[in-house]
Amino acid sequence: MLLIIGNKSFGISSSLRHICAACIPANIPFFKYEWKKEIWNLFFVGGILLGGFVATDLLANPQPVQINQALATELAQYGIANTNSLVPVDVINWSTLFTLKGILIIVVGGVLIGFGTRYAGGCTSGHAIMGLSTLQLPSLIATCCFMLGGFIMANLILPFILQLP
Repeated sequence: MLLIIGNKSFGISSSLRHICAACIPANIPFFKYEWKKEIWNLFFVGGILLGGFVATDLLANPQPVQINQALATELAQYGIANTNSLVPVDVINWSTLFTLKGILIIVVGGVLIGFGTRYAGGCTSGHAIMGLSTLQLPSLIATCCFMLGGFIMANLILPFILQLP
């Protein structure tokens, strides 16, 4: 639909550029463009945030998350015993943020995601949904790299990080 109504592309990462262009009156060429033409993207991202709040606050299931017993046993080996919520509070919390494990997972991971998104020219949703549906070779390459990176992280790097004190 976006392609039909105006040759627009779908993606989330570009909205940060639109926000910076709207809020930062700097002489940076990257932010000098007609950001108001892309305001629909900001409404889209706002809808995602609103939907997230509605889903977690109004539609949340109060029951603990049920996971496979084999996974619970494996997570217990890494010190993750509380599997009652979607986010493992044993790893992602304010007190863990200032440990080596927390800095690697939260801070370094966030920087790498931001760098990868910018380097690939878009985020996973933009490449995997919009790029693949329009048969773009760069999106196929980026999506394969996203998947490969996710497999390597989940199976090789994250278990090592979770064993840190």
